[in-house]
This record gives sequence, structure tokens and C-alpha cells, in this order.
Amino acid sequence: MSTADEAVPVQPTATAPPQPAESYDTVEAAVRAQLAKAFGGRRGTIEAAVPTIAFTLSWITTAQLQLSLIISGGLAAALLLLRIVQRSTPQFVLNSLFGIGIGAFFALRSGKAEDAFLPGMLWIAVVEAIMIFSILVRWPFMGFMLGATNPEDPLAWHRDKGIVKLCTKVSWIMVLPGLIKLTVQIPLYLAGQVFWLGIAKVALGWPVYLAALATVGWVLARGRTAVQAQPAV
Repeated sequence: MSTADEAVPVQPTATAPPQPAESYDTVEAAVRAQLAKAFGGRRGTIEAAVPTIAFTLSWITTAQLQLSLIISGGLAAALLLLRIVQRSTPQFVLNSLFGIGIGAFFALRSGKAEDAFLPGMLWIAVVEAIMIFSILVRWPFMGFMLGATNPEDPLAWHRDKGIVKLCTKVSWIMVLPGLIKLTVQIPLYLAGQVFWLGIAKVALGWPVYLAALATVGWVLARGRTAVQAQPAV
């Protein structure tokens, strides 16, 4: 998402928060930059999808749970090693590897391949509940991502009514992918449909999140909220 917005002059006021370490002319530009960091770009998307695709294909062709988990985990480990060799951030590969490990524990304990997807579904449910709660109490989670750009005063965004409103709108958009994913995956899990669970996890994972990000980008592109504090009521 582009952050090349035209500069909007901001008049200094007594209530203006300290400028963040990374300077942004508008709130929209800051939110776009933080979203880009959080989702890891194209490479992070691939690294998250490859182990799941490998597990699903292996299970379909062999029906061997342990072999499928080994192949999936091996690919994630190889991606992690590549990150280390290239000296780039391993964050997104580590997230994938951790998820595979937890899923393998559940699946091997029960002997059911569909349980490899259960931890991810439970995690999404917990995260979704926290995200929705943050919106309902008027501390939308996207505001904290914005606050990360201003380490000197990370809660300054909440003192601006306009910023709180913007972050609330964007937060609702980012809640939708998880709700859609759970709505589709829960019936498939209960029916033991491993193949369709794997398809749903990939198809309703990053592609849906990218669609949400595109929607967020469109919303942000329409607004130009100056980075300054106004008391929120």
C-alpha cells in the first residue's frame, strides 16, 4: 500500500503529542505503514501457506498423519533456515512453525488429522474475541498499532476523537476475515473434512486478509486525518 500522500501542514497546538520516531503527515499514512509491517508482505504470505498446503496434499495422497506432519514441519524448518542464512527476520516462519508444532501435538494425541487445524481455530476465536472487545470499549486494536509509531506517547491517538473513529472503522474491517474463516472451518472440522479444512485455511487465510487490507487501503486513501490530538469524548 502506498504511503506517498501529499503533505498536509499541521499547525502545532498545546495538546499536540510528540512526533513519532517515524514521521507521518497523516494518520492514514501511519496506519498503512504499520499494517504493511504487521502482515509481512508477499514473502510472509507464502511462508504461512506452504506448510499447510504440504500437509493437506500429503494427507490426501498418503493418509499418513505422522508423515504429513513431518513434511509440513520440515518445509517450515527449511524456510526458517533460509531466513537465517539470508539474515532476514524469521518472525513469520517462526509463527508458522509454532502453529505446526501445536497442531501436531493435538493431532498425534487424538489420532485425527482434522485436529491439526484445531489450535489455529481456537487461536483465531480468542483473537477475534479480544479484537471485538477492544472495539466495543472504544479502545480499537488498530489504535495500538498506530501508537507503536509514537514510542514517546503511544496512547496519544486515543485523545483524538477523529483518530479513534478512524481506528474503529478500520478495526471492524480487520475483524471480518477471522469471522469468515471460523464460520466456514467450524462445520468442516465437526464433519472431519480434512481436505476442505486445508483448502479453507489457505483460501480464507491470506487472500481474505489481503482483501481486507485492500478495503482498509481504500478507506484510508479517502481520508486525510492530520496527526494532532483533539480531546476524544
